[in-house]
Amino acid sequence: MTLTYLDLTPAQRALLDGLPFDGNHVIDGPPGSGKSLLAAQRAVMLALTGTPAILLTRSNLLRQSLAPMVSALCSGSAAVAVETAHSWLARWYGPDSPRSEDGWYDWPAFYERAAFAEPGGPLTLVVDEGQDLPPAFYRLSRILGARTTVFADECQRLTETNSTLREIAQGLGKCSLHELDANYRTTRQTAKLGAWFHTGPRPPALPERDGPVPRLHSLSHQGAVADLLIGLAESRPTRSIGVVVNSTQAQFELLTRLERKAPRLRPQMYTAQATAGRYRTLDLSRPGVVIVHRASAKGLQFDTVVVPDTESDAGTDPTSAALRMAYYVMSTRARHDLHLVYAGEKEPGHLIEIPHHLLARS
Repeated sequence: MTLTYLDLTPAQRALLDGLPFDGNHVIDGPPGSGKSLLAAQRAVMLALTGTPAILLTRSNLLRQSLAPMVSALCSGSAAVAVETAHSWLARWYGPDSPRSEDGWYDWPAFYERAAFAEPGGPLTLVVDEGQDLPPAFYRLSRILGARTTVFADECQRLTETNSTLREIAQGLGKCSLHELDANYRTTRQTAKLGAWFHTGPRPPALPERDGPVPRLHSLSHQGAVADLLIGLAESRPTRSIGVVVNSTQAQFELLTRLERKAPRLRPQMYTAQATAGRYRTLDLSRPGVVIVHRASAKGLQFDTVVVPDTESDAGTDPTSAALRMAYYVMSTRARHDLHLVYAGEKEPGHLIEIPHHLLARS
């Protein structure tokens, strides 16, 4: 099996080449630092040592994004499985895997099975967006004796069951910590707006690439969002447009309007509630509109990002860490331009204090 390196910068290549094959490693990196690309590369590199590797995510949509990347990294068949953490855990435990009320599993039961299971072959795990898995997952990984590499950013914790970098390291036991700082995805202008929402001790370094200042649109009603998206899609036919909304109902309403007004655009939509079909499996390689829930946006990237319903957060404390993380994640999905939208006459309170040089108004 031959390894191919995909678009790595010298700093990314140095980090990847400097990671020992054995042991546990946690890599801290901001949005745009290439964590997903490096996670795919790391999984393939570890598979080259002769042990099948498992690349895990919490999000099924991120899994769909990573699978083609892993395939592209290998000429021939690679012993790398790309799975969600939920599906892998269920497969490892068996069909009777006990669930808990938080949507995960009965962790003590998993610990017991891991402790008394017959020794199997070496287990190699690579986790992307590892902050979205609970601390119990990393304790299980330690009990299983897995060599585990985790790519994470604790400033992007959007799930209720999440882990800080410290909790990940404590769960794994002995491990090495590494840091990525550069942002290769967004423009300088988008990164500056992202820094407004950043919750950590210091925002990431700003990228050099310039682009348009993020824009806040005031629309008379939510139905006008479809017209905005149609205009963006028709003026940018080769670009991907990610629409990140706050509810599944809003997703379906927007999809219905788009399909009625501009069926030629063939908009796509993903919802985790779907078990199969058009709302579960997407073609992320083609341009056009993709409507996703905020909970599924982590790890994804689009040329243009639109957040069409910022008024839905108007009643939330603007200083809320959860709110700031949500907008930090959503804004940093954009490679080129970012559009925030609110319906009504009053600008949402969590946006009103943002200076005009960071967020232009229209």
